[in-house]
Order: sequence, then structure tokens, then C-alpha cells
Amino acid sequence: MAKTYSYAAQNAKDSLKPFTFERRAPGADDVQIDILYCGVCHSDLHTARNEWNNTLYPSVPGHEIVGRVTAVGTNVSTFKVGDLAGVGCMVDSCQHCASCAEGEEQYCENGFTGTYNGPVFGGENTFGGYSDSIVVKEKFVLRISHDDSNLAAVAPLLCSGITTYSPLHHWKVGPPDSPHPSPTVFNLIFKRRSLAGSLIGGIQETQDMLDFCARHGIVSDIEMIDIQGINEAYERMLKGDVKYRFVIDMDSLKKESHAV
Repeated sequence: MAKTYSYAAQNAKDSLKPFTFERRAPGADDVQIDILYCGVCHSDLHTARNEWNNTLYPSVPGHEIVGRVTAVGTNVSTFKVGDLAGVGCMVDSCQHCASCAEGEEQYCENGFTGTYNGPVFGGENTFGGYSDSIVVKEKFVLRISHDDSNLAAVAPLLCSGITTYSPLHHWKVGPPDSPHPSPTVFNLIFKRRSLAGSLIGGIQETQDMLDFCARHGIVSDIEMIDIQGINEAYERMLKGDVKYRFVIDMDSLKKESHAV
């Protein structure tokens, strides 16, 4: 077990504050990551404030994680100490249902395990990326091959990036000839059009997206913040006072924890 420093919500009303908890020691199939940057998703705010009525407290949000590997288990073959790595919205799934077999872990029929707020259908709480480190099964860790100089801008790709990429990839979307018609009933029924939803993406698809972005130099436009400014960032999100994606420089947390 390792002492881990983080920021957490203890209930739906109070602001996020420093919180210490224990991460498991890396097992044979695990990768331990020192978190460098963590993007701020609106889902973080929804969860911290229990707006979906399913929050497990204390809640440590954050599922757009970029960091560096500090330890690997004996069975780990794709990562080594010193590698850059990412963690997105999932840290586990059942691995034996049809969806998991197809590489669609986000649709796991037994419920995937979120990077924070535990398994979809209930279970032990999980703590996310507003923390100094994380331990994740190798299968759910992603390779980061972007240049080291702009890693903070890679972090949002782990959620918002794959959320955009997955439906474009699945439905083979290319340049539309004219603007898409507004989804009125008549626009749908006369040409057998349909509307569909999409949830993030599977692990392999997320890796494909990251590799594509690295090859083409694609990153996010971001505004960097310190962890101490997370509550202000939440209020700015609520007001729409956000031009770029917030990303937390986790060095700000490490400096705070060292001062304790």
C-alpha cells in the first residue's frame, strides 16, 4: 500500500479539499504511474456534486490522466519504468462478455469499472486522477507517444478526444456535402435517417486515437491550472467561462503534499 495525496469531494455541497488515501501496491499485472497532468471533464463536476445521484464519497475525480511509469508487475510486457502512459475513463471490465471480447469494454455487459466512482453497477469506490499516482491493470493503460514538450495538452484526449473519435470512426464519417438537417421527425422518417449515441471508446480504439493524434501532431487547446484552483475552475465551467480545456498541473499537488 502507498500513501496517495489527492483532492476530493467529501459530499455534494462542500468544495474539493486535500485528501489522503492508500493505493494498492502494484500486482503482477499492474502498472504504477506518477501522474503529471489530469484534464478536468464536466463529468468530474457532475460526480463531485452528485448531480447524477450515484456518487460514492469521498470522490476523487479525474479520468484524463497522463503520467510516467514508476513500477510494473512481473507479468507486464508492454510498459517499463520511465515510459509515458495514459489512463482514461476505465480501469477494468469483466473481460468475458461479448462486448469485452470485441474490444468494446465501455459497453461491458457486467459494467466497466470507472477510473473514479467505482463500477457502473455498484461496488467498491475507485479514486481518479486528481492525485499524485495511480495503479492500473496493464490492459487498461495506454501508450503515449506524443512529444514530451506538450504532454499537458494530450490529457483531454483520454476522454473528450475518444468521445469525439469513436462515433466518427464507427460510422465512418467523412466531410458532410451540405449541412446535416436538423433532427425533426420528418427529416428522420423520409430518408430512414437515425440518431444514435456513443460512449467513449474501447481500450484499443482509444490507443488507435492516441497514435493517430501523435502521428499528426494533434493535441487539445488547454488552460493549465494548479490543483488549488480546481473549485474556481468548476465555478467557471458552470458559468461557461471556459475557452480551452482545463488541465491540472499535478506538480502543484506534489509541492503541497511535500509541505505537509
